Amino acid sequence: MKNVILFDLDGTLLDTLQDLQESVNAALEAYGAAPHTLEEVRSYVGDGLAKLVERALPEGTAHPHYPEILGETRRIYRENSRNHTAPYSGIVSMLQQLHAIGYRMGVVSNKPDADVKQLCKHFFGDTIAVAIGANQSRRNKPAPDNLFAAMEQLGATVVDTVYVGDSDVDLDTARNAGVPCISVLWGFRDLAQLDAHGAMYCVRTADELVSMLQSGWFDMPSFV
Repeated sequence: MKNVILFDLDGTLLDTLQDLQESVNAALEAYGAAPHTLEEVRSYVGDGLAKLVERALPEGTAHPHYPEILGETRRIYRENSRNHTAPYSGIVSMLQQLHAIGYRMGVVSNKPDADVKQLCKHFFGDTIAVAIGANQSRRNKPAPDNLFAAMEQLGATVVDTVYVGDSDVDLDTARNAGVPCISVLWGFRDLAQLDAHGAMYCVRTADELVSMLQSGWFDMPSFV
């Protein structure tokens, strides 16, 4: 059976949307740019803060103050990343249950590496053994580099591993790594968006995720 689970963070384990919205809006307004609604920011997230800021500006990276707005967003978010952020319903107990069963677990995110490590330690303790975010040494998702790095740290291979995420980026990342993906429906993308991107297996609750992981589905030949 698959015994290594790698998770996305934002939209999968943690609801970070309001803190992201408030951080990017504060940076935008500091440079005279228009703020965005929660639902607009929801559609911009998934590829890291640089892409979030790019999508929030009509001119994208061509905006004359794009580098400054990105830097300010990073600074503000680092100072305010736990104002409203919290695990989704059932996540903490799910991780504790899976950890007790013997699953090895890690997080791979496009959020800055220092933020990923800090948030995982704060909210999940030792249930998450490896936490990797955006860094200078490897490509971000949807490239598989950080998934492979997490597998190496956990002593795992693609045969052992499943990836859990909430977005099209996560689906592409899993495909590029050659591992199966479970898509969660409580995050930043809805069922129609995930279906359109080829999602094969979706879950609506943390309990459903545990049931799927324990079902033996991942030992079917098409996923080995």
